Amino acid sequence: MTAQLKQLRDKIDAIDSELLKLMSNRAGLAQEIGQIKNGMAYRPEREAQVLARLCELNPGPLPNEHIVRLFTEIMSLCRSMEEPLTIAYLGPRGTFSEEAALKRFGGVVTTLACTSIDDVFRKVESRAAGYGVVPVENSTEGAVGRSLDLLLQTPLKVCGEIALPIHQLLLAQHADLARITKIYSHPQSFSQCHEWLNANLPHLTGQARINAASNADAARLAAEDENAAAVAGRKAGEVFGLTVCAENIEDDPNNTTRFLVIGAQEVAPSGKDKTSLVMSARNLPGAIHGLLAPLAAHGVSMSRLESRPSRAGLWEYVFFVDIEGHQQDIKVAKALQELQEKAAFLKVLGSYPAP
Repeated sequence: MTAQLKQLRDKIDAIDSELLKLMSNRAGLAQEIGQIKNGMAYRPEREAQVLARLCELNPGPLPNEHIVRLFTEIMSLCRSMEEPLTIAYLGPRGTFSEEAALKRFGGVVTTLACTSIDDVFRKVESRAAGYGVVPVENSTEGAVGRSLDLLLQTPLKVCGEIALPIHQLLLAQHADLARITKIYSHPQSFSQCHEWLNANLPHLTGQARINAASNADAARLAAEDENAAAVAGRKAGEVFGLTVCAENIEDDPNNTTRFLVIGAQEVAPSGKDKTSLVMSARNLPGAIHGLLAPLAAHGVSMSRLESRPSRAGLWEYVFFVDIEGHQQDIKVAKALQELQEKAAFLKVLGSYPAP
């Protein structure tokens, strides 16, 4: 070992010792805060502010993405000193929903795998879990209808959102594709990888492509059959010990799924927020235009408009809308007040930090 190398390592050891002291101090402060707050350890607006501030201060060479990942884990550790959290997600282990939950809350939480989106809502409503993570839309396949339907019915609030890039892999017990006679996956993933599968595995079509309840379940089935492959994520492959035969096989390299965090709390303003709501129009000429007019009049930008059958009557629809700003912001509050007067139905699903 050269003297220069030893000197550099000694410096790293000194920094690590100092980091350990600082982390211990931070954890101690988190314990004190937990005693003062008496619950509600997860404050989405506060965590968003912390991460935004650190990204602004970041001098490099670590990119902001890595800074966010690092401090998400630090906050997860310190949050656990205040109050343990249980997060429900659409299981089983290895799904993209689990990956989204860990991306938002960090690894120091208890995760609760649920059998359906309905079950995620039930677990949070019954307080068996503090929060839930549910998929709401995919950039390729569109809205997740069941999540929208349940948001309309639930007393829970939207507390946050997670945008997760979706990278699909072809997984099997081995890398010899000539031995593969069937492929398992979720229908949405088959759709997302349709062109790649046609080009690279043209003999595996029709009944050779078998729908599974989830990508993780597809990986489980492939792990039980040496002649089967699965289209799934990396986490699922790791959980079931599968070999990666091909990576990033999704047809759209920008394929992204948006997940929502659901919980019982109202989220305070963070300074950069989004509000989600659902509404329906009165049965009058120009009623839909009338719903959007208050947003324009008060300078509130709309980032999403999604129609969905209301299930209250034939050909009746509700509209899911995302707008910029927090419901406590003056211009948003005024727009919502006018909307309340014009809409046949209006429900604010929640305000939360914008990504």
